[in-house]
Amino acid sequence: MNAAGIHVFGVRHLSPAGAKHLVDFLDEIDPTAVLIEGPSDASGEIRHLVHATTKPPVAILAFTEEVPVQTVLWPFAVYSPEYQAMKWAQKHGAYAAFIDLPSSSAVCLQELRRSPVGGSGGEESEDGKPGSVSGAAEPSDDSLPAGKSVYERIAELAGEYDYDMYWERSYEHNLNAGSYRQSITAFSGHMRELSEERERLEDTVEYAYNAVRESYMRRQIVEAIAAGHEPERIVVVCGAYHAPALSDLSNPMSDEELTQLPSRATKLTLMPYSYYKLSSISGYGAGNAAPHYFEMMWERMLKGALTELPHQYLSLVAGSMRKKGTHRSTAEVIEAVRLAESLAALHGGGIPTLRDLRDAAQTLLGRGELAVVAEELARTDIGTAIGELAEGVSQTPIQDDLNRQLKRLKLEKYKSVVASDVILDLRENRRVASKESAYLDLNRSFLFHRLKLLGIDFVSARPSGQEQAAWAEHWVVKWTPEVEIQVVESTLLGETVEVAAAYMLQQKLADCSSIAEASSLIRIAYECGMIHQMEAGRQTLQKLAVDSRDVVQIAAASRSLSVMIRYGGVRRMDTEPLVPLLQQLFMRACLFLLDGSQCSDEVSGSMITAMNELNSVAMEHAEQVDEELWLQELRHLSERDDLNARLSGYACAVLMERNAISAQQCAEEVSRRLSPGIPADLGAGWFEGLSMRNRYALLSRLSLWEQLNEYILSLDDEEFARALVFLRRAFSSFSPKEKTMIAELLGELWGVNAEQAAEILTGDLKEEEAKMLDELNDFDFEDF
Repeated sequence: MNAAGIHVFGVRHLSPAGAKHLVDFLDEIDPTAVLIEGPSDASGEIRHLVHATTKPPVAILAFTEEVPVQTVLWPFAVYSPEYQAMKWAQKHGAYAAFIDLPSSSAVCLQELRRSPVGGSGGEESEDGKPGSVSGAAEPSDDSLPAGKSVYERIAELAGEYDYDMYWERSYEHNLNAGSYRQSITAFSGHMRELSEERERLEDTVEYAYNAVRESYMRRQIVEAIAAGHEPERIVVVCGAYHAPALSDLSNPMSDEELTQLPSRATKLTLMPYSYYKLSSISGYGAGNAAPHYFEMMWERMLKGALTELPHQYLSLVAGSMRKKGTHRSTAEVIEAVRLAESLAALHGGGIPTLRDLRDAAQTLLGRGELAVVAEELARTDIGTAIGELAEGVSQTPIQDDLNRQLKRLKLEKYKSVVASDVILDLRENRRVASKESAYLDLNRSFLFHRLKLLGIDFVSARPSGQEQAAWAEHWVVKWTPEVEIQVVESTLLGETVEVAAAYMLQQKLADCSSIAEASSLIRIAYECGMIHQMEAGRQTLQKLAVDSRDVVQIAAASRSLSVMIRYGGVRRMDTEPLVPLLQQLFMRACLFLLDGSQCSDEVSGSMITAMNELNSVAMEHAEQVDEELWLQELRHLSERDDLNARLSGYACAVLMERNAISAQQCAEEVSRRLSPGIPADLGAGWFEGLSMRNRYALLSRLSLWEQLNEYILSLDDEEFARALVFLRRAFSSFSPKEKTMIAELLGELWGVNAEQAAEILTGDLKEEEAKMLDELNDFDFEDF
């Protein structure tokens, strides 16, 4: 079928001039049908896209209904020709529809393009090169100079700095009626002639991708004609690369070919988009470098005042500089405008391009330094705008739920691309009347933790600065299009944020295989305010603990439970069911303390951390856990010679700190451990463990240092060298003041000054000493 009478208007997807000329063309033709490149199953979304409260940039998002989730995006700015075509159709009562492949097929073909065989792919509507026409792969020309693309060569021939500059001056500034359509159609036709045959032979996936899309679009046009629209009253709006292929309708997709299209079940939603994400800086192939700048261009075009754009642009840059304290006068702005216009004239242009404006800003407003104006230029070029949709418009249930919660929790103002700090105080606010307001920050915390669990990057936690305060939280919030996509992807887990988070936790608990992981999940459930998942986590942890002898993991889990039990009231959570589990874990850790202490020197650090945690639990929950059992096992450990000496010394220090052994008992143990004949590794290692707690009590006991001195004097040279390694490591964790006190004590005993003693004891470990410590990790205490 010949397309005689069909009006095909080829565009670049983000072209203010394309949008302006298209609107003028539609006014002239007055079509009954406007057919637009876009997913055909999204035609029902057009009424939402052109809704009075919709504010671009916005995007159509398609996502698969099954894991792994695949997504495809079709974004629009206010100056997108496709968006203006929809607006025109709504205003004039014309039929508007998308005619490209449905999202169910587009997602499959995009996945193929992204594969190693298919190439890079990207969002739907990808242009290839900045400023190139839609769908155009870069053509190849063997006659081009090495390393130069055809786009760079075009810019060179036109006498422009780069291709962006050429495109803007040649197309965006082209205000002549009809010439934009003619020139872009001719340009894309030549580009297609240069690239199509080579693409057919060497990039078959890309060639087939475009061929399938164009065949489908021809079918859609034929169906519009069959529905009663006269060909001469139909306008097709597509990427200019496709325009030649859609001018001939003789080969539309057949019914059989239609059934052979690959397909995955998909759903559609609309989402706010951002100018940053729409920019080529973000990596979007169909973007331009300056979305906000081109929006200003669009606004000037509508007013017939494009020549005012340089004044507006440079005034915004200067105004932004003033806000940061760098003053630039009106006269300097005027001079910058004049310079930009002069630069444009040198290239035969009547209006400065973005490059001309940036050069003028650097020269006069930055006074030659790009760094002075770089931030202001970026802000003026790209902008920080995020689009808006009418509440509830074509949203997935979880998007609606999140929007409701943001409104309820007074967080709507944080839906911005500018990062903001949110400081939460989880305690009840008694100065407000309603219960909702009294616990506003607590409910915000529950939401933030649930979003964090779901991997939704709207929030990120920071140290609160109140490390000991369980009621204080510090979050940084920032909204991006990626966040919107993450929210949509979570719809597969549940229809609300809470349900999705609960499902995620339940899945993690089902796959949980360690005490540490189960303990972490209980803590997450507690932070998310999800009592049922806390109970499921408790049961999981209890099952795992039955067969575990890992004191380090059990102690960490006990400490985590202890914190939740002590501060559960802050989050208004009933943590009483956790108490029996804490008791069980604590008892198990005590019973296997001696087994865990039969370890290498390397592992002893983790065991010391575990002993600290268990000791804290014993003191904080003395009425709930078996504290006497803990002290009993510490005594056994401190007395044993066949376990890790460092841990035995540390156990003795804990007992001494808690007054569980007398000063006489401690002195006797020191005398025994530091007596002649005790191997250097064991004696010095034991002393290292002893010195890790209650240091001022140790420093006040001269008899202990005399015993240490006598022990050191009893060692031969080789043993002394080995002992010194442990002593140096022990003293390395002392404060400068404590080291000075030790040096004075030992210097007096050794008959040297304090500086000499300090050098011996506190110097850095030598390479051979560090190696000696590593070798000691293989020491088998069972052979002792």
